[in-house]
Amino acid sequence: MTPKLFHRPPPVGDTERPVPRWAMRLAHALPLLLLPACLWRLPFALHFEMGQVQTGDLPAYWLSIPYVLGLSVLTEAIAILTIGLVRGWGEVAPAWIPLIGGRRVRPMAAFVPAVLGGLILTFLFTAVPVGDDRDLTLYGVVDTVEYTSDAWQLLATVCVSPIAAWGPITLALAIAYYRRRTARSANTAVCHGTSPTADPPGAQRPPRAGGASRS
Repeated sequence: MTPKLFHRPPPVGDTERPVPRWAMRLAHALPLLLLPACLWRLPFALHFEMGQVQTGDLPAYWLSIPYVLGLSVLTEAIAILTIGLVRGWGEVAPAWIPLIGGRRVRPMAAFVPAVLGGLILTFLFTAVPVGDDRDLTLYGVVDTVEYTSDAWQLLATVCVSPIAAWGPITLALAIAYYRRRTARSANTAVCHGTSPTADPPGAQRPPRAGGASRS
């Protein structure tokens, strides 16, 4: 069975409980939201600086090419895995996965890594200006990247800025996933194929009025 990673949201959900429409759309839009940043950084693998003013020497090709390509592929792979927070394969592991295939995924097993990842991504891609062309980041206070022209700076801003939403989006999807998986409602029985007003197992219904027994 080949997993379908790039696909449109299904018209009917395959989860135990309905997924909010905003969460479904946001999860499927995330890989596309991060794609411009992945494409923008690719020329750096070949030492094309995309208008940035570099102060130091660039690494050798044998290091820059696999690093940049690997970083872009890893970014999209993580974004695609986030779709599992709104799909059935995030609740029951696909059968093709060794050892855990077909087993039910516990809510905390998906919620905790998603929250930790969302927090790390939020701090990693958040930069607070502190003046004098310097920003406060996770790595400390760093100099603001300079560009040779406003056009290059505008292109970089358009491509890279959406990546700042990666962490908050992951956190929002993780919270929605946990609330959906742990919710207790009257519709729970319906989701499992029973009705909350149905007769309990083994209960006998009274005979219909006027019914005659056959001899």
